[in-house]
Amino acid sequence: MKVVVTGAAGGLGQAITSSFSGKGGEVLAPGKDELDVSSPGSVKVFFESIDDVELLVCNAGITIDKTIAKMTEEDWSRVIDVNLKGAFLCAREVSRAMAKRRAGHILFISSFSALHPPSGQANYSASKSALLGMMKSMAQEFGRRNVRVNAVIPGFMETKMTAPLSDQIKQDVLNRHVLGRYNTPEAVAEFIVHLHQHMPHTSGQTFNLDSRISGIV
Repeated sequence: MKVVVTGAAGGLGQAITSSFSGKGGEVLAPGKDELDVSSPGSVKVFFESIDDVELLVCNAGITIDKTIAKMTEEDWSRVIDVNLKGAFLCAREVSRAMAKRRAGHILFISSFSALHPPSGQANYSASKSALLGMMKSMAQEFGRRNVRVNAVIPGFMETKMTAPLSDQIKQDVLNRHVLGRYNTPEAVAEFIVHLHQHMPHTSGQTFNLDSRISGIV
């Protein structure tokens, strides 16, 4: 089992890598110097060097949170280039071989912000909601070739990405969880392993893994 995890330096990426490695998988977790998902050339060179990818987890993502009035075109483009264009470039590369082999699985890591966008995250929310549309289209396109395409919304986790948030924001988010607790990278990683290994008939689906029901406090 060969697995590629983009954005593997973050907390979730590390957990996914660890979980699949523990199940005997060959996991490739390239850093940005090896795979810059926003660069078509970098993506092409990386995937030309490997074959028989069974699972691609498009996990690379960044945030540049600002109100629209203060958001620059560079702020917008950078987030879209990494979160959305990067997922497209990587998925396009592996999908060709998967379709020819008639086997494979592509998984996009989306966000709760895709469904319930908060103020000040227009670029991030747009990129993560667009992933869901791309996922559904690709699932239809590649289903006849036995290639699965799904998306996971991990939910709020205490990782490097959320570390800069204030204690008040974190508490407000926590208050919206009906279980009164956050999800963890380890739990999300184990779900992804289960989805890949034990749900072979599932494609075109979005899995929300935390306990928030809506964006309303």
